[in-house]
Amino acid sequence: MAGFFSKKQTRISLWLIILIALFLGFLDYPVIWNRSVDYLNQKLGLTLPHFFNLPFKLGLDLQGGTHLVYEADFTNFESADYDGAMAGVKEVIERRINLFGVAEPVVQINKSGGHYRLIVELAGVKDVHQAIKMIGQTPSLDFREKRDDSETENILADQKEALEKKKKGLPLSKDEEKILLVDPYFKPTKLTGRYLEKAELGFDSQTYKPLVNLQFNEEGAKIFEELTQKNVGKPLAIYLDGAPISTPVVREVISGGRAQITGKFSLAEAKQLATRLNAGALPVPIKLISQASVGASLGQDSLQKSLKAALYGLLAVCLFMILYYRLPGFLACLALFVYLVIVLAIFKLIPVTLTLAGIAGFLLSLGMAVDANVLIFERMKEELRQNRNLVGSIEEGFRRAWPAIRDGNISTLITCLILYIIATGMVKGFALTLGIGVLVSMFSAIIVTKSFLLWCVGKRTEKWKGVWG
Repeated sequence: MAGFFSKKQTRISLWLIILIALFLGFLDYPVIWNRSVDYLNQKLGLTLPHFFNLPFKLGLDLQGGTHLVYEADFTNFESADYDGAMAGVKEVIERRINLFGVAEPVVQINKSGGHYRLIVELAGVKDVHQAIKMIGQTPSLDFREKRDDSETENILADQKEALEKKKKGLPLSKDEEKILLVDPYFKPTKLTGRYLEKAELGFDSQTYKPLVNLQFNEEGAKIFEELTQKNVGKPLAIYLDGAPISTPVVREVISGGRAQITGKFSLAEAKQLATRLNAGALPVPIKLISQASVGASLGQDSLQKSLKAALYGLLAVCLFMILYYRLPGFLACLALFVYLVIVLAIFKLIPVTLTLAGIAGFLLSLGMAVDANVLIFERMKEELRQNRNLVGSIEEGFRRAWPAIRDGNISTLITCLILYIIATGMVKGFALTLGIGVLVSMFSAIIVTKSFLLWCVGKRTEKWKGVWG
């Protein structure tokens, strides 16, 4: 009775695996289902629905797109604020790009030799000028307080000296070039566009001229209150894109985080400014220093070559497994195809943005899935040589191979986790696809392959010792 139940249980698990594999296979490649449905609907007059088509998300190197590099201008910022300001720039740029409907943008901060750069990758955006316009329209907003008179005089004197050297054609030092860009009258504060919660169009209650109302978040409201408390009776300048647009005098401490931008705005200009600020005001100005476009044809060529390499590798592995392990090798190949449809479906559903590095991680996990089967089959062969029955050899092969499979895969998963947390860009994509592949490969090797093997066990197959390796 126990043996009958085991066989019945094996059949149930096998049918579940087949049904799940078919469903996920149609999800991966719905064309097969849709063409079959179209044929049946036409011939039999049915109205069977199409399978929903969920596309893979491709990265810049496969889909083509735009690669931009910006450098932050920290002329008027203290070094202590650099990291926080760049985090704010990254957050705002991501928000701005998403408003334009660009899927899966990659925005990374890069620090090299004291220079802070922002790398922006927009997959699917072929027009470089459109991409530059997306980023370039995002204004930088900051509040500045008045410098002491002595500080202003010193800066003006240094600027005058540097200008005289420049007129004479003498080379300027880095400090002298930097001092020319410094605002001698106002100095930056912590309050920047990073803390802006919303901006909305308003009108002056007396002149009825358009203005822009600002509302800062909780942290920004505290900074603004401290700033107004410190500067009561003094001007507090509002700078947009590095230029002063309003210098109101602080009459009293302002709490609640509300401020106004006034100026010689037309209604259309004030409305546009509010829209741009809502999209995100940059804490610091950024300057485009590099641009590149990856053509769709180049990306498609890379994708085709990757798929061909994957196919050839899969066929070579399957050929080896069948020739060396015979029936178990053939069943392992079937399990490998189940593994493929599961992983690809997960990539679609998460979704994972596939790059060349991500595909490399996926292919590496494919090899590890086969490696687990090799360990199991070698243990099975040893058990069969000791004249153990076929079912016992299969069970013992899985039991003894499991510790090696478990330890090897856990070590790889730990590495993937560290890479995913620490790394960025393509390396992060490699870690993600490899990690997903390793997890699914454990399921494929232990559950799917075992179900296939037990299903093939019978009185006839037990006599065919040759087919079991």
